Amino acid sequence: MAHTRSAKKRIRQAEKRRLLNRYHISRMKTAIKRITEALKNKDIETAEKLLPLAQKLAYRAAAKGAIHKNEAARRVSRIYRKVNAAKASLSQ
Repeated sequence: MAHTRSAKKRIRQAEKRRLLNRYHISRMKTAIKRITEALKNKDIETAEKLLPLAQKLAYRAAAKGAIHKNEAARRVSRIYRKVNAAKASLSQ
């Protein structure tokens, strides 16, 4: 265990950051999972409605430092590609 005051403070700070990072990542993943579930159920309209929220949460997580900005962009890109592919296959 830490002995110095500064080490104890760093432990407290790290725990706070860990919880905040987990919160942001969890919200982002949940939003993406909701879109994926909607696509599995062929509910493209719901998936499209959820896209802006998922995008917002991904970029928010990146802004807060929970994930890298390129990871956020990659996740958003992948989910948009899935929705657009589902929409295209439905219209054919």
